[in-house]
Amino acid sequence: MTTFAGRRYLVTGVLNDESIAWHVAAALQKEGAQVVLTSFGRAARITRKAADLLPVRPDVLELDVTADEGFEALAGELDRRWGRLDGVLHSIASAPPDALGGAFLTTPPESALTGFRTSAYSLQQLSAALAPLLTRCGHGASVVGMTVDSARALPGYDWMGVYKTALEAVARYLACYLGPSAIRVNLVAAGPVESVSGRGVSTFDDIADHYERWAPLGWDRTDPGRIVGAVLFLLSDLARWTTGQVVHADGGMHALAGGIGPAAPGTERHEGGI
Repeated sequence: MTTFAGRRYLVTGVLNDESIAWHVAAALQKEGAQVVLTSFGRAARITRKAADLLPVRPDVLELDVTADEGFEALAGELDRRWGRLDGVLHSIASAPPDALGGAFLTTPPESALTGFRTSAYSLQQLSAALAPLLTRCGHGASVVGMTVDSARALPGYDWMGVYKTALEAVARYLACYLGPSAIRVNLVAAGPVESVSGRGVSTFDDIADHYERWAPLGWDRTDPGRIVGAVLFLLSDLARWTTGQVVHADGGMHALAGGIGPAAPGTERHEGGI
């Protein structure tokens, strides 16, 4: 098996204790890992409140992914503190309101490009900036990003769906270029969970209803813990030889053509066993 004891991880994207990233940070700490979070601006105050709710209160470092100098400063601070890094969770995504909610055909270029930089290009910047620290971990480091099932269009998700598709391409190229440095890069495609970002999508309830009705293993929009295991697997040595992959944590919804006939296996679910 594997252990996280004594290892050091950077977790981005914690806004409150509903965040998938918050639950990943909590799980890492419970397994003995050291964790630091990132945030910036007015959101940092909310992130610090969420940090207080973790098993061990981590520091919250400044990172504005729209400012190039922020990545270098973050890498410098982590180098000063730890000198190495075992893994990173990239859980950052944002789009202007006029890039979501059915506005796909009228989204102005500046909004589309802003969302791309925040949601997709930032994975390349973060990984490149932290690569020297990740290389020093000595056992093969891991970068994990969060995505959705981008093989299909999700009405209302709009440009964010485009960014997630781009994120998958970015991850593959990072896997190619960082692999020789023993750094693997993978993504987790999560089913819909209730969070600040989820509620920012006007069709979130419709999408979540669809998953809860059709996912072969069932789904629960209120349970981010269903996604945490896949993230921990990719951060662990169990995934030592896995890179460039998208692991789906969505109850199997990505494999199913939902909406045909009665929901299977029915409206009542028996999860977690045979």
